[in-house]
Amino acid sequence: MSDKSLFAILLRSPWWYSFLIAAVLMLLARVFLPEAFRAIGMLSSLPFAVLGIIAAWRQRDKPSAERVSMALDQLAKMSWKQFLPIMEQAFVQQGFTVTPLNSNSADLQLEKKGRVTLVSCKRWKAATLGVEVLRDLKAMQVAEEASYAACISLSLPTGVALKFAKENAIQLICQDELASLCLKVMKD
Repeated sequence: MSDKSLFAILLRSPWWYSFLIAAVLMLLARVFLPEAFRAIGMLSSLPFAVLGIIAAWRQRDKPSAERVSMALDQLAKMSWKQFLPIMEQAFVQQGFTVTPLNSNSADLQLEKKGRVTLVSCKRWKAATLGVEVLRDLKAMQVAEEASYAACISLSLPTGVALKFAKENAIQLICQDELASLCLKVMKD
């Protein structure tokens, strides 16, 4: 499914948007369609209701904007020595085996079900995430024959970095996603 399709957009939007569209479609069908076609017209709202259920399920554990903001503020105040253990714990909670690396390109090696992911998070506090960090990470991924690569940052990537990440299948974990990842560890 394309990221720009209506269904993809609704899956990323608040769940109640889909239910609102479903309700409007049902109302329009009830008001404007002849009696013989009302039921069929009202059924056209079913895909939107299903999308609403899927979106609600996906968003059930999503933290509030206030909690995300507080987490990002806490992360920004941390030193590297405080931040790295939080990242390790967050990935362990997701079922990964975590190995710290002594490399300029990647900081953690994650393993789960035989698949290796290299994670770079040294530049997590940089003002912007540039492409050079991602190039180094990709080179290490190829050299180590890792399955995946991910880069963690408090800031958003530059346009060039974002394009490079998409072209090279590097997952970017920034801002809201980073806060969500760390919140469970930080509240303990």
